[in-house]
Amino acid sequence: MNSTNSPTTKPLYRSTQIVWYLVGSIEILLTFRFLLKLFGANTGAGFTSFIYVATEPFVLPFFTVFRLSRIEGSLFEWTTLLAMTVYGLVGWGIANLFLMSKTVSTPEAADKLNEA
Repeated sequence: MNSTNSPTTKPLYRSTQIVWYLVGSIEILLTFRFLLKLFGANTGAGFTSFIYVATEPFVLPFFTVFRLSRIEGSLFEWTTLLAMTVYGLVGWGIANLFLMSKTVSTPEAADKLNEA
């Protein structure tokens, strides 16, 4: 059976798309958070407040890992960078886990094993 005609190919593809969409969305929000903190954005502004509230659950597990670095009104939030790294790696792992269940033919498996 050719793996491109497998009934599992499309659901696996969609699953990895969903994972990367979710991880990408989280990464974008965390990037905004990092930049707003770095440039000392006004916390009273609606957009700034929204970003801080939306990203709080994602950075909360990392708050005590590093100290905050303050430079003249700016805040270099190491915890946000750590969160971005962790979520990116988790997304990569989940997407690859989905791909491991992809149907492969014996010749395809033999070719991959020979490459390793």
